[in-house]
Amino acid sequence: MTATMTAAVVGTGHMGGAMVATLRRAGFPVRVSNRTPSAARDVADRTGADATRSVIEAVTEADVVISSLADDTAVLETYAGTAGVAAGLHEGQVVLEMSTISPGTVRRVGSLLEERGATLLDAPVSGSVSTAEKGELTIMVGGDSGALDRARPVLDALASKVFHVGVLGSGAIMKLAVNALVHAIDVGLSEALVLAEKAGVERTVAYDVFAAGAGAAPFVLYKREAFEHPADASVAFSLDLMAKDLDLILDLADEAGVTMGQAARNRETVRAALEAGFQGRDMSALAEYLRGAG
Repeated sequence: MTATMTAAVVGTGHMGGAMVATLRRAGFPVRVSNRTPSAARDVADRTGADATRSVIEAVTEADVVISSLADDTAVLETYAGTAGVAAGLHEGQVVLEMSTISPGTVRRVGSLLEERGATLLDAPVSGSVSTAEKGELTIMVGGDSGALDRARPVLDALASKVFHVGVLGSGAIMKLAVNALVHAIDVGLSEALVLAEKAGVERTVAYDVFAAGAGAAPFVLYKREAFEHPADASVAFSLDLMAKDLDLILDLADEAGVTMGQAARNRETVRAALEAGFQGRDMSALAEYLRGAG
C-alpha cells in the first residue's frame, strides 16, 4: 500500500515536520507545503520529501492530505479561496485535519471539501514531537468510517493507537478534552516541582519521585529533560499555543454548559506567564515563571 499511496502534508512546523519524516521512513512519497516556503524546503531537504510551489500543487495528486496548522484562522485561510487546499482537491481524496481547532471550524472546512467530492476527517493527535518521530501518536478521528479505512495506512504509520470517536467534529471535541487534561498536568507538575525545590528538595531528586509515583503520566516522563534543564529545552509545544488551547477548551465548555474551574485558573496562570515575557517558550517553562513569581 505504501508504494502506491501518496501523502501531502500542509504545515511543516514541529509536529508536521516530524510526521513528514515518519511517513518518509515508512516508505510513503510525501509532498509538502507551508505558508513560509523555506520551512517546507528545509523539511523536504531533511527528509527526502518533495517541496511544492503551492498548496494546490501539494494536494492535487495526493491520496491522503494531512493538515497541521497553528489555529482556526490559519486553517480557514489555508483551505478557502481559489489558491486554497479545497480548490486543489477532487473526488475520493481524504483529508486528515490534525490541527487543534474548534469543532465549528472542522464542520465549516468539511462543507468546503464536500463541494469538491473530498472527505474531511478531523484527526487531531495526542503526543509530542518525539512520539510523532517514533510513529507512536494517539489519533482521535471524527467522521466517515469508510474514509477512515482508506486513510488507515497513513494513520497506522504515525500512530500506535487510532480511535474512531464519532461523527465529524468529534475528534476536535476529544482533542480539547485531552488537552484540558494535559495542560492541567503541566500546571500541576510545574507547581509541584517548584514547591519541592523551594521547600528544600533538589530538583532531580523530586523528579525521580514524580517519575516513580502515582502521578507518572507519560507527559511527566517524556518532559523530564525540559523540566530539569529549562535553559536547554527546545520548544515542542509553546505556552502561546497552550493559551490558545485553553481559550478553545473554555469556549467549548460554555457551549456544552460545563463548569471547568481548573481550566479557567490554568488559563490565568498561562496568561500571566506570557505577560511576564515567556512568549515563545516551551510549556515546561511555566515552572521557570513560577520560580521567579514565588
